[in-house]
Amino acid sequence: MALDAAELAHRLARDAEAVCRHYLSNGRREGRYWLVGDVRNTPGRSLFVRLKGPESGKGAAGKWTDAATGDHGDLLDVIRESCGLVEFRDVANEARHFLSLPRSEPEPDHGRLPSSAPAGSPESARRLFSMAQPISGTVVEAYLRKRGITALHGTGSLRFHPRCYYRPDRHSPTETWPAMIAAVTDFDGRITGAHRTWLDPSGRDKAAIDTPRRAMGNLLGNAVRFDVARDCLAAGEGIETMLSLRCVMPTMPMVAALSAAHLAAILFPATLRRLYIARDDDPAGNGAMASLIDRANEVGIEAIALSPRLGDFNEDLRTLGIDALRAALRVQIAAEDVARFMELAA
Repeated sequence: MALDAAELAHRLARDAEAVCRHYLSNGRREGRYWLVGDVRNTPGRSLFVRLKGPESGKGAAGKWTDAATGDHGDLLDVIRESCGLVEFRDVANEARHFLSLPRSEPEPDHGRLPSSAPAGSPESARRLFSMAQPISGTVVEAYLRKRGITALHGTGSLRFHPRCYYRPDRHSPTETWPAMIAAVTDFDGRITGAHRTWLDPSGRDKAAIDTPRRAMGNLLGNAVRFDVARDCLAAGEGIETMLSLRCVMPTMPMVAALSAAHLAAILFPATLRRLYIARDDDPAGNGAMASLIDRANEVGIEAIALSPRLGDFNEDLRTLGIDALRAALRVQIAAEDVARFMELAA
């Protein structure tokens, strides 16, 4: 028989410290409490979880209170918020996974736990990004280096999540995979969305799932940003495409719009004077390039297309090598920008 929420919460409370160490890893134990910034695992000391106490009633183990907001709850709430889950079925399955219990059968809709952030919303994207960690030394770094990308400076918009949730469709069970999380931001640096690339645990490739890339939040006009653009900017579709360009133009500000449609709709900084468009060599990429050139020219911005020799610039980097990529780009960018932005071979 499936365990109900109360029984799952009681079982979690019996090992409250282990739950906190796993889901609230940015906190620490102090006496009979676990202290952390909030239930989403933000560093700090506002939220405290009682580690010891009776199974129910006043002072029960596993109960938490956020002194900054007055919010309170149990360890199922911790799992829900720290993992960014919405459906009770997913929360319960995660709890069962932690407790090494069998997964449950699908639960009726009335078992849904309330969520302060709708799935796919900008707030959900911000929560997901806050739960992830820097990419240095992680599967994300291994994956990017496997794709020939060695210039990883200025990649604060990318993070690593070791167990990011993936559901093939609404009727399938939730899976967990390592993932690269990219923050989609506006001009003010406010996160409006997030992009997930699920990865094989080895870091050799993307995860063997149907849709290893998915975006969430408000993407239109916004982008994954690498450095702050002023008078000059390079824009393209893919994260790996733009990181490949940074290997030979390490100081040029760049953005990844995540799709051809969103590339065509990116917003321009008021100070922008020259826009490089790193197109993908396919019909969608050509259409986005043409649209973006028209939009840029209408507002007095010089637009220059950058064309790969193969399908995209990451394919060029991996197949032809960095010297060939450098040589191809050197004749495509403005002469004054060669000295300004390009890392020339010794």
